[in-house]
Amino acid sequence: MYTKIKFPFLTLAIGFILIAFLPSCGLLSKKGEASNKANRKGEVTGVAKRIRWKQNLPVDMVPIKAGTFWMGQSDEDIAYTQASLNKQITISEFFMDKYEVSNNKYRQFLEAVKSGQLDTGTPTTLKAAPTFTLDELKPDSTVWTKSFAYHYGDPLMEFYFDHPAFDAYPVVGVSYDQVQKYCEWRTYHLRANDDIEFDLPAFRLPTEAEWEYAAKGGKEIAKYPWGGPYVKNKRGCLMANFKPGRGNYVDDGFTYTAPVDVFAPNGFGLYNMAGNVSEWVMDAYKVTSRAQTWDLDPVYLDEAEPKKIVRGGSWKDISHYLETSTRTYEYQDVAQAHIGFRTVMTFIGRSASMDAKPNKRLKR
Repeated sequence: MYTKIKFPFLTLAIGFILIAFLPSCGLLSKKGEASNKANRKGEVTGVAKRIRWKQNLPVDMVPIKAGTFWMGQSDEDIAYTQASLNKQITISEFFMDKYEVSNNKYRQFLEAVKSGQLDTGTPTTLKAAPTFTLDELKPDSTVWTKSFAYHYGDPLMEFYFDHPAFDAYPVVGVSYDQVQKYCEWRTYHLRANDDIEFDLPAFRLPTEAEWEYAAKGGKEIAKYPWGGPYVKNKRGCLMANFKPGRGNYVDDGFTYTAPVDVFAPNGFGLYNMAGNVSEWVMDAYKVTSRAQTWDLDPVYLDEAEPKKIVRGGSWKDISHYLETSTRTYEYQDVAQAHIGFRTVMTFIGRSASMDAKPNKRLKR
């Protein structure tokens, strides 16, 4: 008796579950059926059964939400450069490296080029693999001796990039041109090895405006990434790795560079946006570029201009260069012991909100 009654109820229950579940998966979608019917009648409803897209957040990157801020001078222009005039700017969403690129991450790039294995299996992108020349990509370790006059930099020249003691320290001795090659490799490395049908946007250097917006950490006007106006916190501890006084390099705890994950992050969760190493950005340098560029996602590109902008100040600089508005430059083919970089990725999707979540994507 119980057996005869049990199965009909079980069958009905399963039927109700399937009816409720399948449409949500798109298998019995009335919307899709309606679109197909409309298409057959000559209407334009778009290509049916397109996959849903949700952009993945790469490892060790943080989302920087869109916003408007005042770009430019946040304190006295002590050098009287008049190169950082104030202008209200709007920036679209993007992802940014939480840390400066470390020696070990850059070494992964060199090892991939050395082995000729830019992917870990069958490439999952239709884009052709880039070609590199290994000798043109290696950091210039001699910067530790030739960047400074009468300076004993031999130990760092020998050990800084190759020794595991410095794996977590920022890579230096890389030029603007070498950094572009790293971005090219990292883009292919991700696209060729992920399981995503559509390629993610490329890794690249931040624009100067993106960098400054990110450095301010969500504050509309901020002298330093932590706000300011002081370089010490209420306990008297220095907030970054820099040169706080004449001949004084060690008060912040590090004589030269520091590991990429030390000192407190700013409001966006970014480490060392001031001090440690200065950072290459995408823009060419021109004193009047601020007046020439647009006020929405501005960038000043000029292939004929060899001077490229460097931001953030470094372990060898005084506090003025740590300010979020201070602009400096270096020639694109020159490597220095105080210049490194971090990368960004454009966020594609809704411009009103950032809905990316770490390591999560809608299943397809």
